[in-house]
Amino acid sequence: MAQVEKKRARRALTVSTALLLLAITVILISLNTGSISLAPLTVWKTLFGYGTSEEQMILFDYRMPRIIVTMLAGIGLGISGAVFQGSTRNSLADPGILGINTGAALGLIIFVSFFRSMDGPMAVLIPLFTFIGGVLSALIIFMFAYDRHRGILPIRLILVGIAVAAGISAVTLLLSLKLDEETYAFTARWLAGSVWGRDWIHVWALLPWIAVLVPVIYSRSKALDIFVLGDEIAYSVGNHVTRERLVLLGMAVALSCASVSVAGGVGFIGLVAPHIAKRLAGPQHRYFLPVAALIGLLILVTADTVGRSIFRPNAIPAGVVVAAIGGPYFLYLLFKTKN
Repeated sequence: MAQVEKKRARRALTVSTALLLLAITVILISLNTGSISLAPLTVWKTLFGYGTSEEQMILFDYRMPRIIVTMLAGIGLGISGAVFQGSTRNSLADPGILGINTGAALGLIIFVSFFRSMDGPMAVLIPLFTFIGGVLSALIIFMFAYDRHRGILPIRLILVGIAVAAGISAVTLLLSLKLDEETYAFTARWLAGSVWGRDWIHVWALLPWIAVLVPVIYSRSKALDIFVLGDEIAYSVGNHVTRERLVLLGMAVALSCASVSVAGGVGFIGLVAPHIAKRLAGPQHRYFLPVAALIGLLILVTADTVGRSIFRPNAIPAGVVVAAIGGPYFLYLLFKTKN
């Protein structure tokens, strides 16, 4: 067993290192690309304080906040998807598919209805509003998907999530129609998963949620491993199943809502990242959670880079690029699960 454990740890470390190097490469490419191109050498000079004032403004005021937001949000969505799938024993669970992101969208619409903007100091409250919306959505979904004899039913969870998401989307659309033209245009871009115009205030609004929740979730990796074995085994080893599941799901809801609050309505990362991570690093959460975080980061940064560079001068929201990949992958998983 010790040899097997060492082999798994070595494999996870190798995969994580390779993904980290790939992520650094994509980030550097993203720093170089945009409506105004900067040569790689210029980027390096500017990073170390030797660029012109214009180059510093482009890099530090426009590109850097946007890239850091996509990095943090990708990590949050990848980890939250892994927790949803592990806690519910449902390989199709994802914050977007379950309707959690839709609840977060409702929270953001309520926020902009009062404050009319995502800019300025009040932007730090955005994750709180989206968290409240996501929690309300999650409570409704889990209440209807729960069976007192069998716990949370995986298939019912998906069906209820889709139904609740449809209802909340209707309310969100109704509220958005009452916004002024400029605010409505912004919310439409947000719902499409656009990170255009993100500033350092949005980085500081998201960073505490990622910095606190990700390590706490990782410290509970063993609980997620036990959930995969079934509630009966979890009870037999003395695990407080209901309490532990609610805590983990609460943190996953907070993580996904905080992520979409500044990155927009990005879906499917929470579905795709854990599946790929398990294939690369094995089924134990302490090994594949860091890999899922890196894959989420890699997917979202790459999607944003592709959307704003390949289709210039018309930028495509990162959420649209992710959906183009995640949609077919979801259908593949659904077909595979049915068989």
